[in-house]
Amino acid sequence: MPALHMEDLQENKKLKMEVEQLRKEVKLQRQQVSKCSEEIKIYIIERSGENPLVKGIPEDKNPFKEKGSCVIS
Repeated sequence: MPALHMEDLQENKKLKMEVEQLRKEVKLQRQQVSKCSEEIKIYIIERSGENPLVKGIPEDKNPFKEKGSCVIS
């Protein structure tokens, strides 16, 4: 599907697209940022022990550890 360029559309098509988008957005359930941010914070704290970026990867399960070294003599 080719990308739509707004400047190429007629004014009435632009308005129809905008109304369609607004109809979709009005159906979305909204929440206060203060409530959402607290829930996200709790979610992150509860799962931080499982996160390899926080906890680290055990050497025996690390797929990126060096298998051996190269010696030039």
